[in-house]
Amino acid sequence: MVKLTRHESADAFLDHAGEFLAQREAEHNLILGLGSRLRIDPRVYGEDPYFAVVEEEDRILGAAMRTPPHNLILSELDEEAALAPLLENARATFGLLPGVVGEKERVAQFAAMWEAATGASAKLEIAQRIFSADHVEAPQGVPGRMRGYERVDRELASRFMGAFVAEALHAPPPESDEEFVDHRDEDPDAGLVFWDDERETVCMAGFGGRTPNGIRIGPVYTPPERRGRGYGSALTAALTARLLGSGLRFCFLYTDLANPTSNSIYQRIGYRPVSDVDLWTFSG
Repeated sequence: MVKLTRHESADAFLDHAGEFLAQREAEHNLILGLGSRLRIDPRVYGEDPYFAVVEEEDRILGAAMRTPPHNLILSELDEEAALAPLLENARATFGLLPGVVGEKERVAQFAAMWEAATGASAKLEIAQRIFSADHVEAPQGVPGRMRGYERVDRELASRFMGAFVAEALHAPPPESDEEFVDHRDEDPDAGLVFWDDERETVCMAGFGGRTPNGIRIGPVYTPPERRGRGYGSALTAALTARLLGSGLRFCFLYTDLANPTSNSIYQRIGYRPVSDVDLWTFSG
């Protein structure tokens, strides 16, 4: 018999589902990373988080979490039977959802079921791919160097983040650009770095979302007038090398499959594709 268990805290959720999630750490890096942050600060994202685990005869089939007002996140779901209880509980809890993100096949099934159950219109918003690296190959001949974030960089980092959101995301996130920068600065497991070329800052990269053995890199942003010179690749490689050198086994990142350039440059510096994940949004 399939049953769903709700948890009120990240500690309880990860105690229950942590082993299941860690067995596919790269695929679950988003849930694991958010969970680790919520263990430190349960109210960091504002509203109370949502955690659910579905199992059958003590075998976990899948899990879900949400930090309202963000999208629902689905883990890898080992059985289609996990979909209905997750959908029913999310609907009972929230009524409406802005969207859902998860493994390509299962999240498409969830979106179709949500349409049928609620009358909302579902739209495939972003098709993404998860990449993982356990080593890095730095590009050669890129001028400049990586440096860390300082408080004097807050305005520049916020401007870069705003430009990234406008270009790469389907809708602005709930937090402002300044709040994003401040959260990265305040998080002991996260941060921002820059690439400087001849005293000019030409690229920014973020990192965060600590998992048992890794961490996620992103966003990576280079202003349009500075692209094509290898700055994004060089900064991502330097940051990856630093994080792996700190004792982490893996670095993860997400790419938009509509952007073939990013998918190719990350593979050239050592990242390998893991799985495809889609974001579906709901309206009406």
